[in-house]
This record gives sequence, C-alpha cells and structure tokens, in this order.
Amino acid sequence: MEVASGIHRIESVLGPRPFSQYLLRDERAFLVDTGVAETPGKVILPYLGSVGLSVEELDLVLITHADVDHFGGNGALREAAPGALFCAHIADAPWIEDRERILRERYGWYAGEGVDYPPDVGEWLRESLGPEVPLDLCLSGGEVLRLGPELAVEVLHLPGHSPGHIGLWEPSSGCAIVTDAVLGRGLLDMEGRVISPPPYFDAGAYEATVRLLQGLSPRLLLTAHYRVMEGEEARRFLDESLEFVQRARRVVAAVLEERREVDLRGLLELANPELGPFTVMGNELAGTLRAHLRELVAEGRAREVRGGSRTVWRFLG
Repeated sequence: MEVASGIHRIESVLGPRPFSQYLLRDERAFLVDTGVAETPGKVILPYLGSVGLSVEELDLVLITHADVDHFGGNGALREAAPGALFCAHIADAPWIEDRERILRERYGWYAGEGVDYPPDVGEWLRESLGPEVPLDLCLSGGEVLRLGPELAVEVLHLPGHSPGHIGLWEPSSGCAIVTDAVLGRGLLDMEGRVISPPPYFDAGAYEATVRLLQGLSPRLLLTAHYRVMEGEEARRFLDESLEFVQRARRVVAAVLEERREVDLRGLLELANPELGPFTVMGNELAGTLRAHLRELVAEGRAREVRGGSRTVWRFLG
C-alpha cells in the first residue's frame, strides 16, 4: 500500500512475524531491502507489477543493513533488474557482499559462547541467503537521494543494531523508514505478542539512534517487523526502545554485581525472564547483553576474560 506520497510498503509474513520492504517512486524508483532469497519472486516483483512498475525500471536497491532477511534477495533482484545500482552503508558492506563472512561473524559467534541457534534456524539462515551480489555504491549517511521533483530523501546513519544500519528521512511528510534500527521491547508475532529480543551490538550507538529519531519526531515511522506507526504511537515506540536499553543496562549490572563473574550463557538464562521472556531466537539477546557488559568494561567496572572455551566477565566494583 502507499503509506505516504510516493512511498509504498510491501507487506508479507516471515515465519511468525510481519515483514515489510519499501518502494519509493517519483521520476525514478528505488527499493528498500530485498528480504530473503524467495521474497523478490514471491512478494516484491508481484507488488511492482500491481502498481504498474516494471522491475527493469528500478534505479536503485538500498540495503538498510546486513541481516539475511534484509539482503538475502539481492541475487534474485540483481537477476531481475540488472541495471539497478545496489547500495548500502560502507560499514555493513563486507557482510552483505560475503555469505560465509556474515554467517561466521554476525551469526556464528553465538556458538562459541554456548548460545547457538537451534540447528533448523542455522540452516534457515544459510538457505535465506541467495547468491552474493557486489555493491555498486557505499554510503556513509547524510546523502540526499532525489527521485524527482516531488520526492527526495536523506540517508540517516542509524547504528547499534548493526554498525552500518541506515534509514531514510522524508521531511515533507515527516516519514522515517528505519527498518530494524529501533526495536521497541522486542520483535512481535502476527498477534502483536513480543516473541524475540531486540538485538543490538553497540548499546551506546543504539541509544543515540533512538534519541536521533526522537529528535526528528516522525509523523510516520516505518519499520520492517511492526505495523505502520503514526504520531503518538511512533513516539511511544521510540520511548519503549530507549526504556528497554536502560532496563537491560540495569539488569546486566545487577546480575554481574551479584554473581561477581558470568558468561553469556549464564547471564542469558538469568536475564531472559527479566527482559522477556523471549521464546523465538532468544539467543540473540546475548548480543544485547554482551553490549552492556562491554559498557561495564569501558567504565572500569568489569574485566572481559577468555576463560577456556567461553568469555567470562568479572566484576571489579
């Protein structure tokens, strides 16, 4: 559906969760995210046809960040639209362009800490990645992309969930396309229940991203896994995103002070009931917890030590 002038939301379902990509269209057209390997054929290309746009007319494919459900369809889109330019933030480009690297560095590190994905999820992650597609253009944030006389958007660098997460700001409508840059209290199923944690890997950067978006006060907040949010609902969602960071920070500090030493598996078992509980991909809370442990290390309140096969954090006071 067209949610603002020239901005279309392409909706589907991914497993238990809502799922969206975006089409921006004026004299030129570009797509925001490509989904998983099957999303272009099943969802995106049919939607383009329904609004009278040939896939060959796509000028740009913008990947907001390096998660398989946001760029796994790159191969299928490249085949369908060979003339389109593919772009992403320079910090996420190495993962987007290299299947084995993202599987190893973004998704594979959990196993080394004893909190791996279930085997079926690990297999799904691999299958959701299509062929590797090199990027044509790397962004850094601050660029203005003009699609025509009626539509221009600014690229926002929104790190935290990933180092190079980007979004788009359209000032005339007050529309912010942020996909996974902010994640409220967690990811939702189709009935609106929180089922998965909000994973971020740099707590300070994620917090700064939330505050940046709060400062913009978007009239329309567009994400990948939540319904369209307007006005007060968008403000509440951003507030909830910030409140989760603050609550997670307190929980991690309290557990470490009480236990004096923790590894991620033990911390996850204690923190999940306090912050969730999260029943789907709950292991991804470990990235969030590690981000807050590293804050404590930076403050001189903890020490990170590789102990045997796993990392442990020791309380220093």
